Amino acid sequence: MKNIDQLLEKLTDIIKQLKRYAPLLFCGLLVLLYGFLFYRIHVLDHAAPSASTTTQAKAAQVPRIDPDVVKQLKNLQDNSVSVKALFDQARSNPFQEEQPQP
Repeated sequence: MKNIDQLLEKLTDIIKQLKRYAPLLFCGLLVLLYGFLFYRIHVLDHAAPSASTTTQAKAAQVPRIDPDVVKQLKNLQDNSVSVKALFDQARSNPFQEEQPQP
């Protein structure tokens, strides 16, 4: 029991001494934590892509729109005057409520 009491006394003395430096130790811990985070962000930002991601990027190509389909859609838009008027009105004021037409 004597050894345990001496150990507890030494431990309380050490804790009392460390309480004085608690804010400084806390700030040091935060600096270390943020430094580690910045380091990991830097490493991951400058990492080269793996082979699997490059093959996936090649597979995801930009879709091609057929010019014949574009012409057909423009012809349909030009032919329907009432629909064209509705679209033009909606484009000019999208928040306007629809007025019932007589």
